[in-house]
Amino acid sequence: MDFDFQTTPRFSVGRELAILITSCGILDKTWEEICHVAKNGVEFSLKEDEGVAYVTFPSFSTEDFNVTDSRYGEYNIENEKIISVCLKGTDDKPALVHKGSFNRFLRILESSDFKAKVQGLKAQAIIFAGHSMGGAVATLATLWFLQKKARNMSYFCITFGSPLVGNAILGEAIGREDWAGKFCHVVSKYDIVPRMLLAPFESIAKPLNAIVPHWGRMMGINNVATTHLSISEAYKTLFEKVLQCTSTIANNYPGQSGVRSPYRPIGTYMFCSTQGAACIDNSEAVLKMLHFTMEGMPSEQLAVTCASDHTGYGQMLEAITKNFLNPTPIANCATDSFEIGIALELETMGVGAQNQHASLALIQAGKVKKEQDMNIEKLNEDLSRNQSHMAEVEWYKGKCKKGSGYYDSFKVRHDVGNPEYHVNMARDSLGKFWDDIVEMEEKHVLPSDFSFQNKWINAGTAYRRLVEPLDIKYYYCTRKDNKSYLSAGKRPHRHIVLEKWMKEKDQTRIGRDKKERTKFASLTVDSCFWARLQDALQALPNLQQEQDQHQVMNASLQESQEFENYVWGMIRDKSISVEIFLKESSLMIWWGYHRQLQSPQWRSNSPLFNFMAYESWK
Repeated sequence: MDFDFQTTPRFSVGRELAILITSCGILDKTWEEICHVAKNGVEFSLKEDEGVAYVTFPSFSTEDFNVTDSRYGEYNIENEKIISVCLKGTDDKPALVHKGSFNRFLRILESSDFKAKVQGLKAQAIIFAGHSMGGAVATLATLWFLQKKARNMSYFCITFGSPLVGNAILGEAIGREDWAGKFCHVVSKYDIVPRMLLAPFESIAKPLNAIVPHWGRMMGINNVATTHLSISEAYKTLFEKVLQCTSTIANNYPGQSGVRSPYRPIGTYMFCSTQGAACIDNSEAVLKMLHFTMEGMPSEQLAVTCASDHTGYGQMLEAITKNFLNPTPIANCATDSFEIGIALELETMGVGAQNQHASLALIQAGKVKKEQDMNIEKLNEDLSRNQSHMAEVEWYKGKCKKGSGYYDSFKVRHDVGNPEYHVNMARDSLGKFWDDIVEMEEKHVLPSDFSFQNKWINAGTAYRRLVEPLDIKYYYCTRKDNKSYLSAGKRPHRHIVLEKWMKEKDQTRIGRDKKERTKFASLTVDSCFWARLQDALQALPNLQQEQDQHQVMNASLQESQEFENYVWGMIRDKSISVEIFLKESSLMIWWGYHRQLQSPQWRSNSPLFNFMAYESWK
């Protein structure tokens, strides 16, 4: 979103998206199916209509939802082998989900014909939907089928009044898989459920158990247990406990970070009120709006308002449609187009255009988005300009194909007329460019999914595989000690980060589905190959000296043998470039020494010996 007066759209994207989602009728249809399954008293329902399958989950039971063995009911998703390994953080920390929601999902998944029925659907699109705690189950079911998807089918999740499901790591993993756009959470202004897990579970368990039967009766469900706790008292307690915690989060009170709930919003949130609706997909902005949209609740109507907002989404959708057709004018609004957009969002969410704290939250999210977009635009231009440097290195690599290869040919030259001088300048310029990108990503001034985007992963991987060999050679030509390039602090941070991005992408479902290579790589996949080779070469004099003195082969020979196994593994996977087999290359020098040190028995057992003897790379 651009903040410039001349170029910014008059209406905010969030409001337009809400209009689009509401006007297509999918929310009304989904809510209708949810109400139907709730009244039938079943755990889930499947229905196909015009090529779309609706898989819906009801709520109104706290049997599974009550969790007492952790402060917020959080649960390590890796404890069960149900969800794929892809749902973990970039630092391998596991995602956390609410244990009660997860237990209910597991019960449905394992004790019914749920899997068979969903997998047997013929529809081209499946919408998983749920209300209240059923919305959390719908979210988990969507995740399960997304990572198990075996055929070309679209999956989407719509929830109404759903509690939060997972922590920031889960959100990060969903973003990495490019699934965030598949989740839409509809939240009424005074619905307490989407906010309640921001409070410690022990503080809300008792009032929640009293309120749930009341919700069931309001929706016409008769088979719900009753309670003796006053409904008004229960609503008041629940509201106060939750509001206290949302206020701490929304206002960033100092010294309170240690008691914050681990749960974070995931996907797009559509905040609704009788004035309309607006969509927000920025997790931090959603977190704050969960507080600001609720904080003005009138205390004298608290119980009635909370109950009707949680159970009356059908009436809410009708009111939203009417208000989109007849929008309420905004009084005393600024003339700036961006501020008008923010004011419209606040009015339609029922917060009010004059709420400065809420306005600041959306403005901040907009500013962050603008800064990120501008940074991406500049990086795209810089990436295009740096293609000439990549072409320079590519040209040099091709030039050296008939000699020893570009790694062995490269030397640090200072005379301008020499090709190595220009290649070294290109190497240096590319290093600075990627240093800047890594620094920006680590400072969080780029989109949160930047390091998961194929464009930048592919560009970074191509750069690393082409240029890092020259960085390695430069290091060994200019080093002032005898330390390996692979020792701590020697390898440039940019290469470590770019390799990490690639490995993280390979952990995604798409990455794991990559086909095996059928021919050798154009660039050696392990960009540190030449550093490992250099270390193996440095060990050779020690090996020769030990043999001359008839000493027992020690760790040095073991190191050379490990390098042989490493090379063979890359050959077997075809992840190595054939230029390493040029007659004058460092690898061939190593191989000449290495094979002389081996026993006759080694020749018959070594697959690498046969490969090299028959020149099988040709």
